[in-house]
Amino acid sequence: MPYEWLPPAGDDTQRLHLWPYRSLPRRGMVWFIGSTAALIALPLVVLIGSPILWAILPFLLAAIAAIWWALQRSYKDGEILEDLSLSETEISLVRHGPHGKHQSWQANPHWVRVTLHKTKGPVPDYLTLTGNGREVELGAFLPPEDRAALEIDLRKRLAALR
Repeated sequence: MPYEWLPPAGDDTQRLHLWPYRSLPRRGMVWFIGSTAALIALPLVVLIGSPILWAILPFLLAAIAAIWWALQRSYKDGEILEDLSLSETEISLVRHGPHGKHQSWQANPHWVRVTLHKTKGPVPDYLTLTGNGREVELGAFLPPEDRAALEIDLRKRLAALR
């Protein structure tokens, strides 16, 4: 699962880290780009020494560069980390978004409500926390089954604090 509860450090604060699932690690991306370049170059072997090769080559290099750029952009946009801290007196959520954007939310855990919206949300099984006059999303980048499991786990941990 792309989230984990960290062991408590000294005090009784529980910490949860959430991050987007990456099906293609960076090393796999390099292999993918290399394989794509090799497969594109394979039919060009017959054109070596021909002026047609020089006419086609810039477009093929542009295609490989565009794939590289798109994957790099996807990795940059996916640099999201959500950090949830849960103690007896406060629950706080800090979202470290792409491009250095940070958002935070705090509330009293005794008044926080965990809601799993089955259909009314931008994604299936949309998980939100409501408290302190605000409703914030949690793990919108997670798959639906992970959000459902997280909702159950979070409800248990909040119930244990109350």
